[in-house]
Amino acid sequence: MANRQPGKPTQGRFRHGIKAPLVFSAVLAVVAGVATSIFATGGGSKELRVDLGLTAAGIAFIASLVICAMLMMAETPNAEHLSKGSGINRSTAKPDPQNPSPEPAPGPDDEPRYGERLPKQDS
Repeated sequence: MANRQPGKPTQGRFRHGIKAPLVFSAVLAVVAGVATSIFATGGGSKELRVDLGLTAAGIAFIASLVICAMLMMAETPNAEHLSKGSGINRSTAKPDPQNPSPEPAPGPDDEPRYGERLPKQDS
């Protein structure tokens, strides 16, 4: 495997296999196409509606492939470096060792900034 660094995206490479979603979409397209061709005929004495079957197969293939791709993107976890750092939900009782001089707390007349608590709420 190439030397990858955390935080840098892999450009031009697939992070997941593409074969499984393609096979799944193709099978779903065949099932949708055959079912539509049979059910659209309206009986055994009429000829098969292949045009509707191909249309349904194409729509099923594209829709299922898009859904698979979106699910694969949603499944991708965040990089490890994104969970580090100071945020508004961290405890102020333990100062950040990387930032030894925190900003002074707001005075009693100052309005709190976004994410800060009022001094009366800390008790």
